[in-house]
Amino acid sequence: MAHTQLNDWFDDDFFRVPVIAVLRGLTPAEAVRSARRAWDAGVQHVEVTIETAEAIPTLAAVASAAAERGVAVGAGTIIRIEQLDAAASANASFTVSPGLDDGILKESIRRGIPHLPGVATASEILRAKAFGLSWLKAFPASVLGPDWIKAMKGPFPDVRFIATGGMRAATTNLYLDAGVSVVGLSSDFASDNGAAAVRDLLATVSGRPLAP
Repeated sequence: MAHTQLNDWFDDDFFRVPVIAVLRGLTPAEAVRSARRAWDAGVQHVEVTIETAEAIPTLAAVASAAAERGVAVGAGTIIRIEQLDAAASANASFTVSPGLDDGILKESIRRGIPHLPGVATASEILRAKAFGLSWLKAFPASVLGPDWIKAMKGPFPDVRFIATGGMRAATTNLYLDAGVSVVGLSSDFASDNGAAAVRDLLATVSGRPLAP
């Protein structure tokens, strides 16, 4: 897969909904429940973080449930190349990293795995663009803030940001208005009430085009 194709996979009508669920530190059963809450709320895609080997069965369980719905599940917190093997074995469709690592990027390109690296500076965005990437993860978004997004969209209008890290349904519109294309929500899916808030949020942004 060419450099440009690696990340442009996300352009192929993948993010039709401006919210992705990010599930961390859950048992397989808990994660599947949270994922189903997300899907029922209108969210299409889920990321399961795999900081530890114990999280691999959780990713596999969510990926299996996702296959029944015809949606994709990603593996998050990829910080070592060997985690790419674990992600593939658990049937993850894409991978996400909290940072930008040249080795992981090169190996993702070699394997043809769509990858979302994390960025927090203009220099990191430039490095990612040198690899042909146009979709990037703004992390930690709650610390960077919507003003950082606005500032980066100035010199990098073609970059599409996914904001994750401390995001909540209640503040999602602030980031979408700032130019974020997709927001990653986590704790909202721990309860039916939280998922209902996401459903209400998506109803208000239905039909809204993703930020260019």
